[in-house]
Amino acid sequence: MNPKSNRISRPAALVLSRLVPAVALVWAAALRAEDATCQLTVHADQPGAVINPNIYGQFAEHLGHGIYGGIWVGEDSPIPNTRGMRNDVIDALRHLRVPILRWPGGCFADEYHWRDGIGPRSSRPKMINTNWGGVVEDNAFGTHEFLDFCELIGAEPYITGNLGSGTVQEMHDWVEYMTSDADSPMANLRRKNGRNEPWKIKYFAIGNENWGCGGDMTPEFYADQFRRYNAFIKNYPGNKVARIACGPSDDDYAWTDTVMKIAGKRADGLSLHHYTVMDGNWKQKGSATQFSEAEWFAMLSQTLKMDELITRHSGIMDHYDPEKKVGLMVDEWGAWYDVEPGTNPGFLYQQNSLRDAILAGMNLNIFHKHADRVQMSNIAQMINVLQSMILTDGPKMVLTPTYHVFAMYNVHQGAHMLPTDLAGPEYRFRGKAMPAISASASRDAQGRIHISFCNADPHAGVAVACRLVGVSPSKVTGTVLTADSIGAHNTFDRPGAVSPAAFTDFSREGDNLTVRLPAKSVTVVEID
Repeated sequence: MNPKSNRISRPAALVLSRLVPAVALVWAAALRAEDATCQLTVHADQPGAVINPNIYGQFAEHLGHGIYGGIWVGEDSPIPNTRGMRNDVIDALRHLRVPILRWPGGCFADEYHWRDGIGPRSSRPKMINTNWGGVVEDNAFGTHEFLDFCELIGAEPYITGNLGSGTVQEMHDWVEYMTSDADSPMANLRRKNGRNEPWKIKYFAIGNENWGCGGDMTPEFYADQFRRYNAFIKNYPGNKVARIACGPSDDDYAWTDTVMKIAGKRADGLSLHHYTVMDGNWKQKGSATQFSEAEWFAMLSQTLKMDELITRHSGIMDHYDPEKKVGLMVDEWGAWYDVEPGTNPGFLYQQNSLRDAILAGMNLNIFHKHADRVQMSNIAQMINVLQSMILTDGPKMVLTPTYHVFAMYNVHQGAHMLPTDLAGPEYRFRGKAMPAISASASRDAQGRIHISFCNADPHAGVAVACRLVGVSPSKVTGTVLTADSIGAHNTFDRPGAVSPAAFTDFSREGDNLTVRLPAKSVTVVEID
C-alpha cells in the first residue's frame, strides 16, 4: 500500500480531507442523551515543562522482521528502496515526524559486536540470533545502514552499547568510529568504509536490561560497570554524548535507588522498561484482535500502572537528583500479546487494534504529565514487532491504529505541558472500575492549544465540559480515531478499517468548550 494514499493531514490543521460523511454521522449518533459528562479545566495560564519530542521515540531491534523485511530489503530488491531501505516505510515514518530511533536492541544489543556490521556486506560474518528465534543474522544492516536510515527519516540515533558480552575497548572504539573526525585508526576505518564525515550521536546507552538478558547483574555490580565503561566514552570535537544508564524493570525500585546512588551523577538518563501484559500472565498473554470486553478492560486498566511507576521511580530520582538533570527514559513500553497464529514465536509478530490505539494514547498522556522528568520514550517496536507503527508483508505495507495515534499526538512535540484538572465518569466492568477519560493538554510555540482525549468506555460517549483558563477560543478543529468494534484493526486487504477522520462534535460558549467524545475513541482538538 502506498502510504501517501492514507496520510493524515498536517498536524497543525488537524483535519482530514478524506472524512466519509456516513461514518461521521454514525459516530455522532453514538453520542446519546444519556451519555456521561466530564469536567476538564485546562490551566493555559500556568504552562509547565516542555514535552520533549523524544517522548515520541521508536525502537528497532534485530528481531523477527523488524529490520529485515520491515526496513531493509537490499538494493537489489524489486521493492522500491533507497540504498536498500524501503521507500514506503521511509515516507510513512517521515510523515510521523519520528524524533529518535533506538537500535540495535533490546536483548540483541548485548550480544552484538559492531565490527561484524561494517565493511563489504559479502565479507561480514554471520551470527546466530540466540534471543529471537535462533535465526541466522547476516549483519547486512549495521552501523552505516542504521545511521543512513536515521538520516533518511529525520530521526536522531539512539545507540545501545554492548556491556553484557562486549569489552570497554569495543564500546570506546565504536563511539570513536562514529563520532571522531581525527586522523585516527577508528575514524580512518570509517572513512575506508565510505563515510568521510563523522555522525552526530547524542544518545548512547551503556547496556540494556543488565538485570536480565544483559548479564543477570546485581544493581551494585551494574552501577560499578557503568562507571567503568562510561569513563571510556569520549566526547570528540563537535559531538557530546548523553549517557543512558540501565534502569529498572517495572517496579524494581531498589534497582533505581542503587544505580542512582552509585552512578547517578555520571548519567544523563536512566531507562525504565514496562510492558502492558494481560493480568501479568506472560505465558498466556491473549490475542491482539480476538478478545472479550473483559480483556479490553484488563489491558486498558493495567496500562494505567505506568503513572504509578513513573511517579515512584521519579521520587527516588528526585532524592539523588533534585534538579532533574537525569532524564527518565522509558525506552521500552507497549502492549504485548501472544504472537499471531502460524508465526515464529521468537519473532513477536502481533496485530494492532483500536484497543492498542487507546492504550498508546493513555501512555502518551501519562508521559506528558511527567514531562519534567520523562525525557524520552521508545515504543516497542516500530515495524512488525509487538505494538508496531507499521506492518509489512513483502511489497505490502499497512499503517496500524497506533501509527495514527502517534500522528495525531505529535502536535504535542516540543510544546509546553498545561496542567489539567479532570473530573469524570468511571468505566465499570464486573465490579471493577477505571477512569473512562484520559486527557492531556499543551501549548505550542504558535500559541495553539492541543487537548488529547482517550475514552476507554466501549459503550458510552462522554460530553467533556472544558474550562479554558487564560485563553478565549476563536477557532476549534479536531481529529478522531474510532471504529465499529473493539477489535477493529487494519489489514493489507482493509488498510483503512481504523483511520482518523475530522472531528466536529463540539460547541463553544464564551471561554468554555464542550467536546462530545464517541465511545472507544482517541480525539485531539486544536484551539486557536
